[in-house]
Amino acid sequence: MPEKNMKMPSPGARLIPVTGLLAATLMLACATTLADSTLRETIQSRVTAIDAGETITVGDTALASRTLLPAFYAQREYTPAWVNPDSVAQLLAAIEVIEADGLVPADYHLDTLRALRERLHATPAYDPELLADYDLLLTDSLIRLGYHLSFGKVDPEALDSNWNMVRYIDNLDDLLLLGKAIDSGDVTQLIGKLRPQSGRYEQLRQALSKYRTYALLGGWQPVPPGSTLKTGATGERVLALRARLVATGDLSTQDMFLPAFDDAVAEGVMRFQRRYGLLDDGRVGRKTLSEMNVPVEARIDQIRANLERARWVLHDLPDTYIMVDIAGFSARYYRDNEVVWESRAQVGRPARESPVFRSTLTYLDINPTWTVPPTILQEDLLPEVRADPGYLAVRNMEVIDYNGNRIDTDKIDWHRYSGRSFPWLVRQQPGPKNALGRIKFMFPNRHSVYLHDTPSKSLFEKPERAFSSGCIRIEKPYDLAELLLAGNHDWNHNRLIKTINTQRTQTVNLAEPVTIIMLYWTVAADEVGTVRFSRDIYDRDNAIISGLNDTFSFRSREIIRFTPGQTALLDPH
Repeated sequence: MPEKNMKMPSPGARLIPVTGLLAATLMLACATTLADSTLRETIQSRVTAIDAGETITVGDTALASRTLLPAFYAQREYTPAWVNPDSVAQLLAAIEVIEADGLVPADYHLDTLRALRERLHATPAYDPELLADYDLLLTDSLIRLGYHLSFGKVDPEALDSNWNMVRYIDNLDDLLLLGKAIDSGDVTQLIGKLRPQSGRYEQLRQALSKYRTYALLGGWQPVPPGSTLKTGATGERVLALRARLVATGDLSTQDMFLPAFDDAVAEGVMRFQRRYGLLDDGRVGRKTLSEMNVPVEARIDQIRANLERARWVLHDLPDTYIMVDIAGFSARYYRDNEVVWESRAQVGRPARESPVFRSTLTYLDINPTWTVPPTILQEDLLPEVRADPGYLAVRNMEVIDYNGNRIDTDKIDWHRYSGRSFPWLVRQQPGPKNALGRIKFMFPNRHSVYLHDTPSKSLFEKPERAFSSGCIRIEKPYDLAELLLAGNHDWNHNRLIKTINTQRTQTVNLAEPVTIIMLYWTVAADEVGTVRFSRDIYDRDNAIISGLNDTFSFRSREIIRFTPGQTALLDPH
């Protein structure tokens, strides 16, 4: 149930004095001490209405939580929760700075809570209606905040029908422990624990802070268009280029006012290019100029989109896993949360996007064969064979029926069939020319996507590597295979190479299967504060940014699962 639009507080908005906060919370404390039945009955009445499906609003804001909030108050017999002034102060402080996570304070009732706090401060008489509204709204705010930090604001399943990284809250009782944090004044610690406990998440938060600082300093002006800027160039465009490089720390400020493209500028351009996944040639051509002229506000939104991705997937990661970064054209193997292998990767071109999903890598195929999928058969292979009858022989390919019997290719009318109607299979034999290279890393998935070696080694030198039909080609497959086979008896480097050299297909099951996660990151930051951007090759960022800027709503899929003995409530929120 979406809430109504709420205006963001202006940067100069006046905070309510601490005395106002104390007055409001002391009223709640007094009410609890006196066991005020009127306040308790007022809270119970509103909660009962929510349970019955009614919409309860406070001011112009609707309470969104329809499961957790009623269960929370029922557990505490409808007594007010927010009687600890420290807890109220901590929650409001957390909302006021939640933009550091790329989220929007208005989603958590900030303006309405401030207004209610003002009214409580200005109201001399005890008002159970006002107190009940304030208490319920604070609880709804914390639930919303915890929901977003734990699951993300934008629903990934609504953006990607193939999404399979589904998470649940498995024990409602654990969630209701938030009451203990409120009672004891540990709300700050609670909110901190709800964030992904990942270095990557904190590094993205620091990146967001850095780029918001750039924005406060005025961002940067675009470098005017024109011919490629390179060493030896002079003039106003070079001055604009120097200013642009200085703005993001790629050039020293002392070099800002020289109208010549010298070695220092070339080095600054190369630093910029490396951070943006560009060819680091030190020249400002069309692609480099385009990336330089993206405004700081767009870069801020790009970081926000990746913080949201992090909230989707970085909770409860295993200690050992392989992560493929599709937009970053890379893959890493983490063992005990340390990177033990990394490799450049080639991914699906935009017409055949590599999917995002999670699976378990269970076995290797050494010297694999490759059976051409129908789409590639239709769009790529059939046109080549029609143009060149010797195409299959050169690539060590054969046509077989579904029983494995070879078909005489000279008797096939290649113009008669499409990829979907072709009655046989086209299979490439093992060897150096095989499209899968010498090793294929297998994990069950509905997309028929996997990691594999490739004969197209030269393509790894390209800065953008979207060349495949969806699978992930990796540059260092032998090193990964050795690491994965470390738990298998009698497998080592020599045996691996000897097996490869036989050119016979062999399947090796892993003694220790490994989680593999295919993800799409367009921003990465490291522990020293370097922020790297990747081009959004599949145009996936905009939908996330739009969702982050939209009004609050819970996702439609149920996220709470109940353990035996718990009461099954009617909706997921």
